[in-house]
Amino acid sequence: MNRFLDVPCDPAQMSALNLAFIGDAVFDLLVRETLVCQANRPVRSQHAKAASLVKAASQAAAAKKIMPLLDETELAVLRRGRNAHTNHKAKNATESDYHYATALEALLGFLYLNGQTDRLRTLFDQIMEEEA
Repeated sequence: MNRFLDVPCDPAQMSALNLAFIGDAVFDLLVRETLVCQANRPVRSQHAKAASLVKAASQAAAAKKIMPLLDETELAVLRRGRNAHTNHKAKNATESDYHYATALEALLGFLYLNGQTDRLRTLFDQIMEEEA
């Protein structure tokens, strides 16, 4: 198991929104780690760059970018996340972008909770390939 905590959980039994809840934090941490390790920028600059990468439109583009790389299980999780019904209205994103962002977060949460950190890194590397 490659998670921070060694507590039992079965991501296959979790709602897409719970997967997205943890996936949001995982993605944010990966983005921040990438930016901090790239350069010792002022924190304000780091925050601005991170915010541009984690906003719904960027996450939606990332989800679409990695879709061809996903296996059937991963695609199913992505679809569950995209189709999840939220009670949240996206402020600065289209409804479609918001749903795809939730889908990406659900996938990342699923991979993290399953301890599939190598796969998570592979997909994150693809997402960041032309970013940062």
